[in-house]
Amino acid sequence: MNNHFKEITLQSTGAKEMSVHEEIQSLWSGYGSIVRIDLKGSELKSVVAKHVKMPNNNKHPRGWNTDFSHQRKVRSYEVETYWYKKYATMCDEYCKVPECLAVEQRGSEVFMVMEDLDASGFGRRLSSVEWKHIETCLKWLANFHATFLNVNPQGLWPVGTYWHLDTRPDELKVIEDVELKNSASAIDCVLNNAKYQTFVHGDAKLANFCFSNDGEKVAAVDFQYVGGGCGMKDVAYFVGSCLYEEDCERLESEILNCYFLELSAALSRMNKHVDFEGLENEWRALYYYAWTDFHRFLKGWSPGHWKINDYSEKVSREIIQQLKK
Repeated sequence: MNNHFKEITLQSTGAKEMSVHEEIQSLWSGYGSIVRIDLKGSELKSVVAKHVKMPNNNKHPRGWNTDFSHQRKVRSYEVETYWYKKYATMCDEYCKVPECLAVEQRGSEVFMVMEDLDASGFGRRLSSVEWKHIETCLKWLANFHATFLNVNPQGLWPVGTYWHLDTRPDELKVIEDVELKNSASAIDCVLNNAKYQTFVHGDAKLANFCFSNDGEKVAAVDFQYVGGGCGMKDVAYFVGSCLYEEDCERLESEILNCYFLELSAALSRMNKHVDFEGLENEWRALYYYAWTDFHRFLKGWSPGHWKINDYSEKVSREIIQQLKK
């Protein structure tokens, strides 16, 4: 970390001294790192810094090294920066996100100083879940979608999620499932033309949720692919990230009922007047479309991925048949 970014950290926290405590993770394809910084002389004991450095020769772990993919990643960090500057403060305790203390763009580098969620009581990361954890995340998503319902995603991705069709032409080209490949544009069109639109987190996997010790509260991180869209994209992706296929099917009704119950409560609390019956009917019908949309990406990006399972195949066949009618 250079002196300029050290100075930003000290100024934004009021600290007299700082030291890098640990690297939390390196960013995808060698684009930088996320570190925890210990502070002295500040009310805060620690902060988290995300330092993005755009490499000239990026190394993708699955071999997708193209200028197109590089530009997508560059744009994703611009989007995340704008998200924290303009929109993050609209999130309350019901859809907790880290407070951003400073954002700096300098040449090919981006530097963000953020609240340390571990120090704020969100120190648990889970690799397997019980129902209460699923419920907690679904409630976070419902409140997030309620907060940004009908808000124009200015400065963000017009269509959120990292697998959006327009941003993944290389992966589409190599799909061997001809029917799914030929249906991709129609599925994308149905989702994009939904009457009810909100912001989607865009990468709402289990690994991007930070839990309280009792699992009753959660905060979300990583907003590189936040943008416009149908809320079902986040729900389908989250469910697929933490459940085996038999549980995806067995708990499907329970998952959707939990989500829509919380969405209704959130909209009421926010005094947002919408035709909720119309919204719920539309989005329930789009759950399988959202699932199939991500399934399309996976089959091009990593055909042997564990998430490509019988449930996903069944869902996608059902949607393809619907589109033929």
